[in-house]
Amino acid sequence: MRTQVGIIGAGPAGLFLANLLQRRGIDCVVLESRSRDYVEARIRAGVLEQGTVDLMDEMGLGARMHKDGLLHDGTKLRFNDATHRIDFSALTGRAVMVYAQHEVVKDLIAARLSAGGEILFETEVLSVEEPASKTPHIRFKRKDGAVERLDCDFVAGCDGFHGVARSAIPAEKLQNFEREYPFAWLGLLAEAPPCSEELIYANHPRGFALFSMRSPTVTRAYVQVAPEEDADNWNDTRLWDELEARLESSDAEKLIRGPILQKGVTAMRSFVTEPMQYGRLFLAGDAAHIVPPTGAKGLNLAAHDVYVLAQGLTDFYANGSTTGLDRYSDVCLKRIWRAQHFSWWMTSMLHKFPGVSDYDARRQLAELDAVTSSEAGSRFLAENYAGLPFG
Repeated sequence: MRTQVGIIGAGPAGLFLANLLQRRGIDCVVLESRSRDYVEARIRAGVLEQGTVDLMDEMGLGARMHKDGLLHDGTKLRFNDATHRIDFSALTGRAVMVYAQHEVVKDLIAARLSAGGEILFETEVLSVEEPASKTPHIRFKRKDGAVERLDCDFVAGCDGFHGVARSAIPAEKLQNFEREYPFAWLGLLAEAPPCSEELIYANHPRGFALFSMRSPTVTRAYVQVAPEEDADNWNDTRLWDELEARLESSDAEKLIRGPILQKGVTAMRSFVTEPMQYGRLFLAGDAAHIVPPTGAKGLNLAAHDVYVLAQGLTDFYANGSTTGLDRYSDVCLKRIWRAQHFSWWMTSMLHKFPGVSDYDARRQLAELDAVTSSEAGSRFLAENYAGLPFG
C-alpha cells in the first residue's frame, strides 16, 4: 500500500489530522487497533476549548456539537463553604463547550468515511521503519492475520502513550519529563440531571471533587482517591454520599442522584517527550504528552498539535517548504508546557496531598481566595481554561 501520510491511531489527534488533510487534498490512511464500536464508545474528556470548537466549525463538523453540546461561559470554584464563579466570557471573550470526546470521535469518523477516506479498524501496527529516511513505512497486521506494509512520505504517531510510534525513535534522541501524582480520580457517569449549569471544582478537607455533566440528563463527577483505590469498593450510595459531602457549602445546589452507569479510577500524571519529531515521524496527542485532567487540556492539546502539523504538511505539498514541519515540535511544545503549568497549578491548588500540613492547607485556601477575589487572578484562570488562540 502507498499513501502520502500514514496516521497511527483513530483517537482525536489522528482523526482531526485525517479530516484536515482530506479537506486539503492530501492522501492519508488511518490505522487503528480497536474496532469502530470500541473507539466510538470510549469515554474520555468532555470540555472543548474555544479553539477546538472553532476548528470543528472550520471543518464543517459543528452542527451536532452546537445542537447537543452545552456552552459554558464560566466555571465555579467552591472552598471555605462558599462558591465563586469565574466568568470566562466577561474576562476573555471566549467560552468552552461541554461535548464528550466520544461524540467528537463519532463526528470525525463519520466525516472521514462519508468523504471516502480510509480508516483500517482492528489493524495492529507492528512497527514504524526507517522514520529518519525519506521513505518511512509502517508494518501492520490486519484482522485476518495478514501482514502488510504501508509506504508513506510521512508518519503521524497519534497512538497514545503506550503506542508503537514513540518507541520507533531511538531512546537517545528523546528527553522525557514526567511526574506522578499521589492520588487519582474516582469518576462516575450517572443517569441524573445536573444540579448545576456549570462545572464545580471543590477544594474540601475530605479531598477534591469535580461536578460536571455530559448532557441535560447525564451527570459526570469525580472524587479524589488514593492511586490504588478499587472502584468496586464503592457502591452507588457511598459514592453519591462522598460527592455530596465534598460539594457541600451554604450556597450549594441540591445534588440530584440517579443510577450510576459507569465508574472507574483515573490515574493522575504529567508527561512530555521532546522533541515531538524524528525525521519524517511526528508525534501528536498522548503519544507525546499527558496532563492531569484537572485543567481539561488533553483533547485540546491533541487538536492543536495536528492543526500545526496539517499546516506544515500543506505547505510541503503546496510549495515544497519544510519550514512548518521543521518548527512543528517547537511550536507545539510552547503551548504544551503552558498547559502543563496550568494543569499542575489547578491540580496543586485544589487537591489534598498526603501528609499535607495545616500550613499548606491554609496556603491553598489563600491561593484560591487570591484567584477569585482578584480580576487578574480570575483572568489568568479564564484565559488558560478557555484556551489560548490556535495559531
